Amino acid sequence: MKTSRRFFLSGASALAATMVAGGARAQDVIGDILKSSGNWDDTFDARVSDNGRVASTLPIFSPQTTSFTEQAIGLYQGIVSQGGWSPVPATKKLKLGVVDPDVVPLRKRLMVSGDLPQNAGLSDAFDSYVDSAVKRFQLRHGLPSDGVLGQYSYAAMNVSAQVRLGQLETNLVRLRSMGGFLGDRYVLVNIAAQQVEAVENGRVVLRHAAIVGKIDRQTPIVNSKINEIIVNPYWNAPVSIVRKDIIPLMRKNPNYLKDSHIRLLAPDGSEVDPVTIDWSTEEAAKYRFRQDPGANNAMASVKINFPSPDGVYMHDTPQQSLFGKLMRFDSSGCVRVQNVRDLVTWILRDTPGWDRQHFEAAIKTGESTPVQVTNPVPVYFTYISAWSTGAGVVQFRDDIYGRDGVDELQITSAL
Repeated sequence: MKTSRRFFLSGASALAATMVAGGARAQDVIGDILKSSGNWDDTFDARVSDNGRVASTLPIFSPQTTSFTEQAIGLYQGIVSQGGWSPVPATKKLKLGVVDPDVVPLRKRLMVSGDLPQNAGLSDAFDSYVDSAVKRFQLRHGLPSDGVLGQYSYAAMNVSAQVRLGQLETNLVRLRSMGGFLGDRYVLVNIAAQQVEAVENGRVVLRHAAIVGKIDRQTPIVNSKINEIIVNPYWNAPVSIVRKDIIPLMRKNPNYLKDSHIRLLAPDGSEVDPVTIDWSTEEAAKYRFRQDPGANNAMASVKINFPSPDGVYMHDTPQQSLFGKLMRFDSSGCVRVQNVRDLVTWILRDTPGWDRQHFEAAIKTGESTPVQVTNPVPVYFTYISAWSTGAGVVQFRDDIYGRDGVDELQITSAL
């Protein structure tokens, strides 16, 4: 069967338009793609539309995001009603320049999700249009946008349309629960996306990569206000870390505390010599472990404080290389923020005497300095693994904590 190009709209922007309009036309387009086979005209003039860009300054918590997510649910209901998409064979490392029959089902898959214009055709060439479409798909799924089909891209691509629809419906409930006024300025930590947003007047002004809690030490949901910044903080190790990490490390290396500049303090504040502790037991858990400020401090240059029943906070880290990881679930519950000094400068904007220059100078002193935030900034920790910030732009993330209720969405854990 040779399918005429006149039956197809012009890419992601057209799919977005049908999302807004809803209904039959979107399903007709999707149906045409899913049923098509063979090659189209090889002299196509495909262009990736500027509409439907993945990057956005729209906050995750906003009426517009909720509305776009509702529209995305309508689109995915249409895809599911047409039978969903077929799996893309995940046996080869497809990338730009490859000519292979498996590129045809890849093209179909990318067209249905609005990443590849329908007039790009069904040739078996992995050309620049497919490359751009794959990169767009990867961006929407929080993956490195290198245009190469590897195990994580295949895994995300082959989650069924039915499961993705359910993921959107589950997260729409979460979005609606935060539909009220959150503040003129606020900080949002999306745990599932490992991302921090600084929002001002309904617009994201800063976006940061984050490191959040491990599966067995999950970052909690938080609704609080940032009221204090500590420059060059001391780090007091939680009892959980003392038991799970520090005591085992001391059994292996008796000099660990000294090498890490961690002092052992008794309840009265006096310092205790680690040599006097029986590390074969958990006796040490009754003491306080305090790390001095400095380059090797677990919180590095700064700590962002706010009231929390779980005792969590946000902070810098000396392990900057961790921000380059695909999955950044490495903390014990607190949130490490990349380029955190930019975020702190924004938080302290209304605090007299704490502009960026003074803040940087305070870090260089090496002295621990608490700073009270003049206008405390609301902070929200949430768990949103699927949302939409624009017509045709649907974002999905790995459900690392298993809160969406479908094993198939815990992609990272399964690979």
